[in-house]
Amino acid sequence: MIRHVLLLRWKPEATATEREAALRGFRELSGDVPQIQALTASPDASLAEGNADLLVTMDFADADAWRAYQEHPAHRALIATVLRPILAQRTAIQVELS
Repeated sequence: MIRHVLLLRWKPEATATEREAALRGFRELSGDVPQIQALTASPDASLAEGNADLLVTMDFADADAWRAYQEHPAHRALIATVLRPILAQRTAIQVELS
């Protein structure tokens, strides 16, 4: 199993509406992309300065499923229309779960 972990930081000018659209967009991906086996998307609790703004984790059966997600039209649309305008920084990692 592959776990894909994202930490996203928004541009300072990102509005609450834009941030909510990003959160909702990720949560909706689990219904749109069949390769996603589990998905969690949560905003930062604002307990410490300098944290990322959004955490997203997704589980996939294998690397091929993760690659299919990367090219899925719903994922590409989320990036182009919702994330790209407000994204300041992205950090990602994919790990194999035993």
